[in-house]
Amino acid sequence: MADCFLSGIFTYPIKSCGSLSHTDMMLDERGPIWDRRWMVVDSDGLFITQREIPALALIQPRFENGDLTITAPNMPEMRVPLEREPSEIWRVQVWRDECAAWDEGDDLATWLGDYLNVDARLVRMADDFLRRADTTYAPENTSVSFADAFPLLIASEASLEALNHRMVERGKMAVPMSRFRPNLVVSGAPAFAEDNWRTVQIGEVTVDVVKPCARCVTTTVDQLTGSVPDTAEPLGTLNTFRKQNGKVMFAQNAIHCAPGVLRIGDAIKTI
Repeated sequence: MADCFLSGIFTYPIKSCGSLSHTDMMLDERGPIWDRRWMVVDSDGLFITQREIPALALIQPRFENGDLTITAPNMPEMRVPLEREPSEIWRVQVWRDECAAWDEGDDLATWLGDYLNVDARLVRMADDFLRRADTTYAPENTSVSFADAFPLLIASEASLEALNHRMVERGKMAVPMSRFRPNLVVSGAPAFAEDNWRTVQIGEVTVDVVKPCARCVTTTVDQLTGSVPDTAEPLGTLNTFRKQNGKVMFAQNAIHCAPGVLRIGDAIKTI
C-alpha cells in the first residue's frame, strides 16, 4: 500500500447518465457533492437506467454559472438552476426505496421524452430528504443519494488490467474503466487487493470498505456511444473468476466516515 494513490475521481450528477472527471472532490453527508442528486424516472416515478435504455450514457451533465447544464446528441442544451425553492414533493422509487424529490419541469420532461422515446421526467432529490444506505452493511445514520446503495464506489486500475488480460486471452476486446462507473480509481495496489480492505485513509478522509459490487448489464454499455458492442462482456469473463453467491463482483462499495475533500494523488493506506 506504500505506493497506492488516488488516480481518478468521478461523479455522475444524473443517475445512469454521463460522468464528470475531477481533480478534487468534496464529500458531504450523502457522498460526493452533486453525485446522483438527479434521476430520470418514468410516469410512475420508477427510476430508469442504462439497464433499460443504454442511450442514457450520452446525456452529458456539467456545471456552469450556477446551473446544471444538460446536453445529448442532436438535442438543444437544457439548464437547471442549482439554487431553487422547494416545490411539490414527488414520490419516486430507486430499487426498494421511496424517496422525496422535486420535479424539474415539463420542458425537461418533453426533452427527455424526445431523446429517449419514452415518457420520462427529471427529478432532484429534495434537499431535506435523507435516504439511508443499506443498513446490512452500513451504520444506521449513513445517508446516500440516488446511487444504488452506497455513497462511494472504489475501483482499481490493476484489477481492471487483470480483467482485461483475461478478456484478451478469451478473444474479447478489453474494456475501459468507464464501464464500471466508479467514483474513485486507485493505482499502485496489486490486482484485487481492494477485496481485503476494510478501512482505508485516502488523504484526509477515512473510508470504510463495506461490500463488493455486484455487476449488471450496465457494464456492457459503451459509455462513449451509448450502445452495447457485446451483450456478454465483460460479465462473461468476470463470471469465470469473480463469481460470488451467483453474482459477479468488480470494485468495492464504500462509506466515508465524515465530510472532507479527496484529491488526485492522495496517498491511500490501510488502517
